[in-house]
Amino acid sequence: MRSRLSSLLLAVGLTLGLSLGLAACGSSDTTAGSTADTSAVADAIDGGATIVDVRTPEEFADGHVEGAVNIDVSASTFAEEIAALDPEAAYVVYCRSGSRAGAAIEQMTDAGFTDLVNGGGLGDMEDAGYPATS
Repeated sequence: MRSRLSSLLLAVGLTLGLSLGLAACGSSDTTAGSTADTSAVADAIDGGATIVDVRTPEEFADGHVEGAVNIDVSASTFAEEIAALDPEAAYVVYCRSGSRAGAAIEQMTDAGFTDLVNGGGLGDMEDAGYPATS
């Protein structure tokens, strides 16, 4: 009985952990875990998507994808800054690990943006062929 209960608790914990992990990744065009869909990222960028780095200005200054614009999702001005963007344009959004990108995409979706790809973290962007520069 005890072994059965332990197995059940483990299964529930794994399911809950997986659900929370997927929720943290964010929204449209994301894949499970912190790894972005590199082909979706490349397709979006090749199609003219704007690359948005949602990390802090300090993180951005330490290294970012060339051509990326920095709009800090944790800044009080985030909503104002995305309001200045074209909601019908395409965007690839990334951060350090993918979590903040997911949060930014959620806010952008709520603001009417429809063509969004979660680029995951900076490492995922580098894996997709977009190396960091400073």
